[in-house]
Amino acid sequence: MIDRAQACRVHWIEYPAVRSSGGDVVLLHGLGSSAGDWLLQAPVLQDRHRVIAVDLPGFGDSPRLPGWPSIASYAGAVAEAMADAGVSAAHIIGLSLGGSVALQFGLDLPQRALSLTLVNAFGSLRVRPLAVLRTGVRFGFVLLGRMDRVGAWVAEELFPDPRQAELRRFAAERLAHAGRRSYLQAGQALARFNVQGRLGEVRCPTLVIAGENDTTIPSSAKEGLARAISGARLVRVPGSGHATPIDEAQVFNQVVESFLDEVEGARPAPSGPVRREAQVRPDPLAN
Repeated sequence: MIDRAQACRVHWIEYPAVRSSGGDVVLLHGLGSSAGDWLLQAPVLQDRHRVIAVDLPGFGDSPRLPGWPSIASYAGAVAEAMADAGVSAAHIIGLSLGGSVALQFGLDLPQRALSLTLVNAFGSLRVRPLAVLRTGVRFGFVLLGRMDRVGAWVAEELFPDPRQAELRRFAAERLAHAGRRSYLQAGQALARFNVQGRLGEVRCPTLVIAGENDTTIPSSAKEGLARAISGARLVRVPGSGHATPIDEAQVFNQVVESFLDEVEGARPAPSGPVRREAQVRPDPLAN
């Protein structure tokens, strides 16, 4: 692992490939978090891929963007980080906020996206009514500067199971360190994000991963992505919430590795359910 800290530039963590047989992979985290979210994925993926885990602007060790940026601004920052890292094109994997940035990246810079993996993401913001209330409370805490309360609140949503106490504590601590201004910047960018009318422009292979117990982004939003993006595949992960790469890491890694191998022609996609007790299954409604 190589920590790439540069003054006034987007920060990233590089995991050099062990075998260097696959294309580069760029990992984009969710709202309020950082590149450290991918510790369960990067060491697995680096067996065949050079992996770049990015701190999105304003999070982790990356400086904020000026003003009130759009998701396109975040995608542009990712492109700059890739250029600094010497990555001409990559498989882009994003969770939630990172999924929106990945999708925007694929639309704006199609020649630099080898594939997209969109995890609990959306083309335009449509949240469940209860989630609207929770979001309002969350941003109320942000406006009051109580990022510790924000961290605890979000962590409880992400990991509600009593058996997930350690994950909940870890998430609360990480989210509590998010800057108030950075959180507001990203939140308003997500609220304004709407590329629903452009989804037909996506041309690279696309995988949409949906946690079946996600209480933040409704299933209909993920189904909409898979339907509108030509050739996209939707895979549901039973038992998973919004933080699928963490709460079902083994399943997630298997699905992503299989997808990347298929895209690169290393092996065919599985014809049935992906192996594992959770019985991950392709959605029949997807293309």
